[in-house]
Amino acid sequence: MKKSPNAEPFVPEHGTLAVLRNAVQQCRGCDLYRDATQAVFGEAQAQSSKDRPSLMMVGEQPGDREDIEGRPFVGPAGKLLDKCLEEAGIPRSEVYITNAVKHFKWEPRGKRRLHKKPTPTEVRACRPWLDAEIEALDPKLIVCLGSTASQALLGSDFRVTRERGKPIERHGLPTVIATVHPSSILRARTDEDRHKEKANFIADLKKVPEYLEK
Repeated sequence: MKKSPNAEPFVPEHGTLAVLRNAVQQCRGCDLYRDATQAVFGEAQAQSSKDRPSLMMVGEQPGDREDIEGRPFVGPAGKLLDKCLEEAGIPRSEVYITNAVKHFKWEPRGKRRLHKKPTPTEVRACRPWLDAEIEALDPKLIVCLGSTASQALLGSDFRVTRERGKPIERHGLPTVIATVHPSSILRARTDEDRHKEKANFIADLKKVPEYLEK
């Protein structure tokens, strides 16, 4: 029987975030690395361990801009996230942000590289990196952005539409809440829909300080 792809052999045991960030570039746990410029690991703007964020946000995967720059959430969805965090009163420096999948999966459309949703197998293959980040950071709260990130941590039966904004407790994890991915707001068909979805997203983010204080 063919062995399922898995990143575990490439993940340093009990590594710091800095060690993990260097090691992820050598990951061959699945085939996504073949077409990506580089692996994109999580990051926080806070530099010292003293200021280590207690909030982790997890998205789906890097996009085209992130793949080129090597940093998470620097494209259009990231810029929208920054604005929404500001409106929700959450300093970006207090957030560690990463993705469930570390390499950009894409398909060509002319000269453009368009996002292609990672498969459940690819998400599972990359899970050891996310587990290692959680262990190294030890956040108090995780916010999952979208269904891929939510199901990566909470299981394939989890539905953001049913549990959005609610605190979820699972063995071995800090408190988790799920909401939409900012890219879904950008994809809204009308300005009215975008405004409504953005307002709902900000409302979810405004719950974060309350959960962090518990």
